Amino acid sequence: MARFLPLLYIDGYLPNLALQGRLDAAMELYDSLCARAGELGLLPEQIDPGSGAFLGNYPQAFSHIGLISSGVNLSRQITKVSAR
Repeated sequence: MARFLPLLYIDGYLPNLALQGRLDAAMELYDSLCARAGELGLLPEQIDPGSGAFLGNYPQAFSHIGLISSGVNLSRQITKVSAR
C-alpha cells in the first residue's frame, strides 16, 4: 500500500514522533523522506514503501508544504530540547 505523504508530514507519524520527544526517530524519518525527492527536488503525492516508486500526482504541492512545515516544527522541538 502506498504512503500518502501529506499525512506522514502534517497530521501523522513524523509530527507525532517529534512531540513525543523522539527527535532522533523524527529526524531520521524526515531525512529519509527528503532523500526520496526526485532529481529536481520534487515530491509526489504517494510513494510505494517497497519499491520507492512515485505514485499519484507529481509534483504534489501538499507534500512540499508538509515537508516544510514538518522541518520548521522539528527544528523548533530540537531548539526547545537544546535550550534546557
